[in-house]
Amino acid sequence: MADDRRRSAYELLKGFWTENPILVMVLGMCPTLAVTTSAINGLTMGLAVVFVLTASSVIISLVRNIIPKEVRIPTFIVIIATFVTMVDLFLKAFFLDLSKALGPFIPLIVVNCIILGRAEAFASKNNVWLSFLDALGVSLGFTVTLIFLGGVREILGMRTFFGMKVLGKGFEPMIIMLLPPGAFLTLGFMLGAKNLIDRKLKEKRGGKVGH
Repeated sequence: MADDRRRSAYELLKGFWTENPILVMVLGMCPTLAVTTSAINGLTMGLAVVFVLTASSVIISLVRNIIPKEVRIPTFIVIIATFVTMVDLFLKAFFLDLSKALGPFIPLIVVNCIILGRAEAFASKNNVWLSFLDALGVSLGFTVTLIFLGGVREILGMRTFFGMKVLGKGFEPMIIMLLPPGAFLTLGFMLGAKNLIDRKLKEKRGGKVGH
């Protein structure tokens, strides 16, 4: 029982740090760099991925034993596309401005490496509960990273966070943060910071750090 709980906790939490899809696996770079001009865009994209990944992983885990191996990838894509279409239509119906801001990147979730990768590597090989926890953890880790990335760019580029003013008029907005180079710079600093933290933690535990 204790082992099951530890396994469940690991599957849920791994996506936030040890297997973060952006900072560790470096997946989903197109939406990561393209839509994170603000925190709200990052949150919206992240929540869309949470819904699609968790729902598709559960369904794929449920039917994994009846899907012929020869057509498993097309089947996964059809399942994923169904949930992506639901998200896309929902945003267009209730949040049109956000839908326009995210542009084609919501429909492109269908071919997002994170979604298909978790379906093939995990959901198709594990039970429903573990597949749900894996998908939820990875997608929430993705969402938190997008919000942080978008928040930094929004604060430095527009002096706002989720649309609220956070810096005074004395701060000159850095327009570059709202442009593609700003996304690369911010993500680069985030990757560097994570690697530095991991290195310090490993050194603190007495482990050898590779070069």
